[in-house]
Amino acid sequence: MAEGRGSAKGARVRSFSAARVLKRIWIPLLLVIVLAVSGLVVSRLHRMFASKDLNAGAGAGIEIVQFNPKVMVYDVFGTPGTTAQISYFDTEAKVHTIEAPLPWSTTLSTTLPSVSASLMAQGTGDQIGCRVTVNGTVREEETASGVNAQTYCLVKSA
Repeated sequence: MAEGRGSAKGARVRSFSAARVLKRIWIPLLLVIVLAVSGLVVSRLHRMFASKDLNAGAGAGIEIVQFNPKVMVYDVFGTPGTTAQISYFDTEAKVHTIEAPLPWSTTLSTTLPSVSASLMAQGTGDQIGCRVTVNGTVREEETASGVNAQTYCLVKSA
């Protein structure tokens, strides 16, 4: 009888430890099964919709081409031989101030969709004028006369 009790007690200990192990690993085991099934489903969907390599042609053969470049020409004119103090916006709206003999001109080019053109000039003579041309079309032209004449041209959106 002692043998029967000993074997029954040993069997109970073994089954108890197997149940204990199963209680500990059932959540990680279920997680592994769910991840494996999810991976299989995603893999099949990728094959079905032909999206194996989403970045296969990324950047290959793409050339950035300038579109509708704007060419702005600033002109300041007046009595030949006189000088003028000139202030103007560049394509990034930064102010530039120079002193130059008349006539004076500068050309700016940009691919920005919109640019503000501002030109101000004050001369040492009695007549001065300014002109802003965008893509060959005169958008603004002003003249002034008087002692140390001053004028400005403004195009809000070129």
